[in-house]
Amino acid sequence: MESGKKKPVAAKKAVGRAKGGVARAASLSDSKRKEIAKKAAIARWGQKPPEATHKGSFKDEFGIDVDCYVLNDAQKTAVISQRGMGLALGLKDTSGQAFPRFAQGKVIAQTLGVDLLENISNPLIFKDPTAVVSAPEHKVHGYDVTVLIDVCKAVVKAEADGKLLSSQTHIAKQAHVILNASAKAGIKGLVYALSGYDATREEIITAFKLYVQQEAKEYEKEFPPQLYNEWYKLYQLPKFERGRPWEFKKLTLAHVYSPLARSNGKLLELIQVNKAKSGDRTKKLHQFLSEIGTRALRTHLGQLLGIARISKSKAEYERHVRTLFGDQREFDFDKE
Repeated sequence: MESGKKKPVAAKKAVGRAKGGVARAASLSDSKRKEIAKKAAIARWGQKPPEATHKGSFKDEFGIDVDCYVLNDAQKTAVISQRGMGLALGLKDTSGQAFPRFAQGKVIAQTLGVDLLENISNPLIFKDPTAVVSAPEHKVHGYDVTVLIDVCKAVVKAEADGKLLSSQTHIAKQAHVILNASAKAGIKGLVYALSGYDATREEIITAFKLYVQQEAKEYEKEFPPQLYNEWYKLYQLPKFERGRPWEFKKLTLAHVYSPLARSNGKLLELIQVNKAKSGDRTKKLHQFLSEIGTRALRTHLGQLLGIARISKSKAEYERHVRTLFGDQREFDFDKE
């Protein structure tokens, strides 16, 4: 088909069906969802609902409260709890309904597609293996872990298409990290299995942590170039073809790292932890993913950039910095 020509009628109909399916899935009533979920469960499991034979958590090893399970079906399905899905993606809402609500968002729903959206609308419901026998039966809502991978792919696609909201940037970075770390860990595990090597629990966890750390570094761009542009302007600094002026080092230490080191973010401490290469259990997943100490950093840099943009001079800028972040020295680089 030549460029510039319209899409074939069949392609248009396919797109229309997909959009219509997403809209229908997103508009289902609670009762209709339950009915569909029940039919889907019977189709997969028969009349007897699945049970989890094993339960674990990401909390001790990775620092996020994500429950995971293995079910007693033939596939030994690996499951992440519904609440855990949202936490894994870095959603700010930590409730159990955060993940389904995120999936039903207009942009994300269209990218997820009909099948995946219906899958999310119909979570697996199973018995918690750690529930007390005498207590009322505790049912868990969760998803096959591959759903997390599919959602991450959809988020990355939405990002590539320029459809994500600015407030969802951190979710996209989280998705990149999860996808790439999981792919690397998965192919390594396959080679282990084919070679007859039996990796221990500790080896598997340590390997995945390393992959996550590597991916987080690749996708983490900490300092916005706009801030540097504002510093050039406010301090009337020269721009070089390569590298940045030495004055930036002093500004970064005084206006970024020093205030954060005094704050609850303890950014310098987190960065030092991140640089360590040992298998230290205190290294949390949320430090390795989109929050390598950078939740505090991003907030701080955003505030700093806002201050820089509204300031008409370096004196005004530094006055605002002192007001917001406490005692700061003023810089007169010509006298230093």
